[in-house]
This record gives sequence, structure tokens and C-alpha cells, in this order.
Amino acid sequence: MESDTTVRRIKAFGSQSYAPQDNDGSRDRCGNNGYNGDPKRKPEVSLYLLREGVAAFLVSVFILVLWGLVHLSLQQLVIGKPSGEFNAVRARRHLEQITSVGPRPVGSHENEVLTVGYLLQQIENIRVETAAGPHQLTVDVQRPTGTFSIDFLGGFTSFYDRVTNIAVRLEPKGGTQHLMLANCHFDTVANSPGASDDAVSCAVMLEVLHSLANQSTPLHHGVVFLFNGAEENILQASHGFITQHPWAKQVRAFINLEAAGVGGKEVVFQTGPENPWLVQAYVHAAKHPFASVVGQEVFQSGIIPSDTDFRIYRDFGNIPGIDLAFIENGFIYHTKYDTADRILTDSIQRAGDNILAVLRYLLTSEKLADSSEYRHGNMVFFDLLGVVVVAYPARVGTILNYMVATATFLYLAKKGSLPGNGGGRYVRDLACCTGVAVLSWFVTLLSVLIVALLVTLLGRSMFWYDHFYASICLYGTAATGKMILIHTLAKNLYFGGVRLVELADLYFDVSLLLWCCSLVWLTQQGLCSAYVPMLMVAFPLATKLLLAKEFKHRGASMKYSVFYLLGLALPYVHFMFLLWVVFEIFTPIMGRSGTEIPPEVVLASLVTLATIFLSSFFHTTRTFHNLQGQVESRDSGLWINSFDFTGIQHITPHVPEINDSFRTDCPEDRPFCGYPWYLPVKSLSKKNWYLPAPEVSPSSPVEFSLLSKEETSWGTIKMTFSAKGPSHMSLYLLPHKGASLSTWSFGDGTPQFDLSGEYFIFYSHGLDAPTWTFWFEIQPPRDPDPSGPEGMISVAISTHYFFGPDQRTAQLEEILPRFPTWAFPSAWVSTYDMYRY
Repeated sequence: MESDTTVRRIKAFGSQSYAPQDNDGSRDRCGNNGYNGDPKRKPEVSLYLLREGVAAFLVSVFILVLWGLVHLSLQQLVIGKPSGEFNAVRARRHLEQITSVGPRPVGSHENEVLTVGYLLQQIENIRVETAAGPHQLTVDVQRPTGTFSIDFLGGFTSFYDRVTNIAVRLEPKGGTQHLMLANCHFDTVANSPGASDDAVSCAVMLEVLHSLANQSTPLHHGVVFLFNGAEENILQASHGFITQHPWAKQVRAFINLEAAGVGGKEVVFQTGPENPWLVQAYVHAAKHPFASVVGQEVFQSGIIPSDTDFRIYRDFGNIPGIDLAFIENGFIYHTKYDTADRILTDSIQRAGDNILAVLRYLLTSEKLADSSEYRHGNMVFFDLLGVVVVAYPARVGTILNYMVATATFLYLAKKGSLPGNGGGRYVRDLACCTGVAVLSWFVTLLSVLIVALLVTLLGRSMFWYDHFYASICLYGTAATGKMILIHTLAKNLYFGGVRLVELADLYFDVSLLLWCCSLVWLTQQGLCSAYVPMLMVAFPLATKLLLAKEFKHRGASMKYSVFYLLGLALPYVHFMFLLWVVFEIFTPIMGRSGTEIPPEVVLASLVTLATIFLSSFFHTTRTFHNLQGQVESRDSGLWINSFDFTGIQHITPHVPEINDSFRTDCPEDRPFCGYPWYLPVKSLSKKNWYLPAPEVSPSSPVEFSLLSKEETSWGTIKMTFSAKGPSHMSLYLLPHKGASLSTWSFGDGTPQFDLSGEYFIFYSHGLDAPTWTFWFEIQPPRDPDPSGPEGMISVAISTHYFFGPDQRTAQLEEILPRFPTWAFPSAWVSTYDMYRY
């Protein structure tokens, strides 16, 4: 959108033709698309260009107004007055009661007794209150045991024992054959009260249950409200329900309520697979819509290191569903600051209104009874500032995308087919301008990444973490300045004789061409997100064509400019809304993405692309046994595991003792480097420190033993073990060189997810769990490696004491209060015992 600095008389575009304009009339330079005198040309007319300052002001106001609309829509949590069907005040009381007991890790008294007791009491109150109504309510407390493998965090195997599910079945009296499933989880990570993740969802579900049970008109179908007590253990309780509970076979679809932030709006970020009728149900019923197929495709790509129960119901239950999550203020997600007072009542109200309306719609839908009939096909869906949702079948989107692309190429082809040399010169100049645009993108990205690298080397990484707009000021300004510089140089060196209005028109065509290319590519990849470039092509092109007559007679006047910007408003405001979602999600993630992903590079890249497109702590004791079962080494210390790229550089001024620690290495002969990893994320956090400290002595130490070791008739060695310890343990298996695992007692019996020669098994249990017994078969090496460790396999088991008297030691209690208030140290006691066999 370039403009001249003065009002000048120019020729109308339609009356001009491409020709060289050098002094000798013979030179032919890229971009010199002035026009010679054509004896048949139309008479000159007066066209006007806005002054540069006025144009810049107009564009700035346009951007600020759209950004203001985005923020206004985000603040408007509830549209209209609540109907009264969902009582957010009562739901808030549930939230406060659930979180009042504190953190609720699996196996703790708070999770397995106090929270379960409260939920059962509230459910019983609802049952008694609605007993005379047209519905019946059945409660089942399930404590499943099971195992499965999952390709999350590089892949590992999970084993759970007597975790807790509270399943509540609401249906018409007389029963029903078809069920919806609504899922939340009430357990938390260690040291967090988990108000948003996920107590608020359970509070909302309790109130939705209350509302549906009190409905005077009987439902057509039934619904199971599943309050699951082991989601933070990587989706264990949902696996126990969908694979073992007798009601699971009647479930036709589900709604999952989750959180990746604290409060705000809940967004639909996953649907399906396929089953477009679910999206249509949300579109028709949701009172405060907030949905994006872009979020679905980004999340399912694996870019975001997170997962939900949606995966379990989809992969192990083969049922479709809708996944919703709160995403605002992810900075305090999974921390001690995730408290009930940070969640606005309006956030509870909108979530309750939406879930109640969508459930009620689905429970009266004929499609639920035979969902297989409506299975095929995907949907393109997105909301416009939370006011309305646009949704249409993906196949319609494909046709629409190609229609827009065809219209664009016809528009460009018409210009490229001008009589004489005009068409050829237009194609050449368009190619030159496209090259300049792409070059400016590449140089801009490279330059901003150099700035990000300098920031990192200066030790100022993540300076923007508590002031996001500081990153915009630095990287956004650098990107904008570099792009302006490249285009200014190109204008002066190659387009010096070209009128600015003609140059601006060329760059408009370049934008159309590049957006159209991305539209075609995304459509060919089968991505529903192709609707974004479709909007960015269709609206500008339509606006340009509708205003062609105005431009022909008056040029880029104020009237033309205002109407032109209005034509761009819808795609631009939606695109800016998507940008807000991207930064709202990824900025907090940069604070917990480990020490190996440089956050400056990620954020600088995101800011540049946006410009172009418009600590955990453990006190642990480690014991290493040799092949004879004797202790070969033993030590204790504070294992400082940073999930912040800056490591401990900002912590040591507050806790000087950390300066006495040493960087850990990773011995290749010790499973998972010889440290008690809770999850297999060592590749994300390679900067760890170890501060020697007195030995820990849990009151309930782990009991680990080899029960039997026998050779099978097919040449393998079968080893059976038993382990009894706290509710959370991790088992690591490292076959030595030449040896290999052939089968085991986990999952489907086939060892899966070999992480650089190692296997990770995550274990948790609820109350009154028996001793954990497992086995595996190993093929011994034919030629043992004399330089390697003794035996054929190293087995290590680590324990994690997330609650109770064993959670903290005197050293932890002394050091934790000295951390700065902006840091969240999550600390617990763990042990690591390794054995050679």
C-alpha cells in the first residue's frame, strides 16, 4: 500500500501500456513499467494519491481498530443475559470446595478420598432432588487396572493400578441404548491446586448434570458424566473407562473439557475424527462460540507438547468427540497460582451455557443413535470474534478454494495478456516484484534471527516473558524496518522511473499471487486451514474489482482508501485474532519447553511471520548395583532440572548455594542418564545440575526384587519382578549392546517406543493397590561387548513422593522459600535404584 508524497496528475491504468523509458529509448530494465505515448490512448484524467503521512495514519488507525475489536471480543465472555438454566454461582462453590483441599495427585488422600467423597455427596444430592422426575441417575465408582503404550513425548508405556473414575449415568426412566460422554478430571500435577486444570470443568459438569436432571422433558438419549481421577498421569483413567467399563460400549460420542491456561474463553480445538455432525451441533447450539479448525490442525501436528483424553477416546474407543480447553494466561498453568480466585465467574457461565446447550442438542438428536451414517467428511469451521461460527463441509471448502484460486489466476492472466508487449512486460515485472517480496521475507527473517541470537548470547533471553509487547517492539520493529529497507532499495534501484500507483498495483498482485499459491498448496494437502488464505485472497480481490470504477475516475482518494480498508476488515480482523491465539498459547509454553529449544528464535520467528503476514527441583538418592547385586556407588543431592531455557542464571543470586552444584552428564551405561526422570523428556531439558545433599530416607521406601529368572525353550531369558512403593514410579530398561527385548507384560505384549535404546514405563496406582508384578523376555547378546557394562540389561526404578510426609526434606524446606516470587519451584523427594542383570 505505497503512496506518493504529493498530489500529482497521473495516467489512468487502463490507458497505459508497458514500454521502456530510458533516455535513449532502447534500455529494458526489470520493473521499468512506465508507459509510452499511445496515439490511441484515452484522454488523461486526474487521479489522486493520499499523502504518505495521511496514508500511514489511516493504515495505523485501521490496524489499531481491528486489534481493539479483537481484545473487545476477548473481554466479552458472555453474550447477552444468562438464561438461568446454568447457575455459575453454584458451580463456583463446587470449584472452591474441590480446590480447597490443595493439590490432588493420583494416590493422595486429597484425590482418592476427599475429592471423591465431595463429588459423590453432590451427585447423591442431585439424585435425591430429581428422583421424582422423568430421569434416572446411576453412579458407579470404577477403579481400573491396565496398561497401554502411547507415542507422546517420544513414546513410552504406561501401567496403572486401581486409579479412580466416578461415572454418572443420566437417562430417561426405562433406559436407553445410546449414550453421550462428558469428561473432566479432578486430579492435578504435584504442587498445584489445579483450579483451571481441571477442577473448574468438573464444577461445570456437576452443574450441567444438575440442570439436565431437573429438566421436565425427558431426554431422548442418555449421558455419562465421567469425573476421572488420573488424567495428569498421562491419560490413564480415561483409558480404564473406555476399555473396561460396561457403559463404554454404548457411548456414541463425547465432549472433553480441558485447560491449557487459566480462565478466559474455552475454545473448540479438536473435533472428529470426521463426523461433521458434531461440529454442526456446536454451531447450532453453542451460545458463546469460540472454535477454530486451525487450532485443531496445529494441535494434531504435534507442535504443542501436550495431549488430552481426546486421544484415548479416539484411538482406543474409536468414538468421535469435541475437545474444549481454556487457553488464556497459560503462564500460571500447572503452578501453585492456578487458584479458583483467578477464574472469572463469567468464564464459568459461558462454559456452562455452551456445554449445557450442546449436550442438550445432541441428546435430542437422531444422529447420535446412528452416528455411523453421518461419519464421513470433515468440516471447515471458525468463529468471527466469538459472535458467530462459520462451518461448511471440507469438500465444499475445496471447491470454494479452487474457485477463488481460478478467479485470481484469471485476473492475473488478463493483465498478462495485454496487447503488444504490455502483457509480457507485466509478467516479467510481476516476477521481479515477487522475487523482491520473497527476498525481503528471507532477509528479514535472517536479520531478526541474528538479533535473537545476540539477545541470547547477551544473557537476556526471555526478557519479554512478563512484558510480551517488549518482544513486539524489538522483533516487530526489526522485521518491519528490514522489510521497508529492502523495498525502498528495490524501488530506488529498479523501479525509479515507475509511478508509485503502478508499483503499488503490482505489489497488490504479488500479494494475491503468493496468498493464492499458499491457498492451492494447503488445499492440495487436504488441510481445512486453507480457508485462511482463501479469505486473504477473496476479499481483497473482490474489493479491488468493486472499487475499480472509483479508482479509475478519482484514484486513491480518501473515499477509495476508506472503502478499500473496509473491504479488508473481515479477513484481517480474523487473521489478527488467530495471531492472538498463537501468541497466547506459545508465549507461556516457551517458559516450560526445556533448555534445548531457544525461545528467542521461536518468538522472533513468530513475530517475524506475523509481521510478514500482517523449574522443577528434586531431592534424590541414587543407588547403583552391579551384576552381583552389590552397591557399586551411592550418592544423594538436589537434582535441579530447569524447564526454562535460561537455566538457573536468574536463580543463583537468590539462592547462592546453587553455585556449588555441578552440571550433570549422561553416562551411556545408566538408564536415562542415571537420574529419576518422571516423564521421558530428557531430550527437552539437557541442562541439569546436581547439588550434593544428605541422603533421603522415605518412611515407605521402594521394595524392588527379582522374583524369577529362567531360560525359555526359544532361547530368551524371562525375568519376573515385583515392586511396591509410592503412587508414582518410573521404570527404565536399557538392554546392553547385542541384547534385545522380545516381549513383556505391558501393553499388547510387544515392546514399543525404543528411545535411543531405552524403554520408559510410567506407573501409578490409587488406593489399596497390590504389589506391582511384571516380566519381560530378553534375547541375550551373542557376542557380549567387553567394553560395555556387565550382563545383558540394566534395570532402574525411580520413585516420586508427590504428597504426604515423605514429599519434602529439611534441605528442600530451607531452600524453597528463598526462590523469587516469580519462580515456581515444583519440588518432591525421589529415589533412583539401578540393577544389572
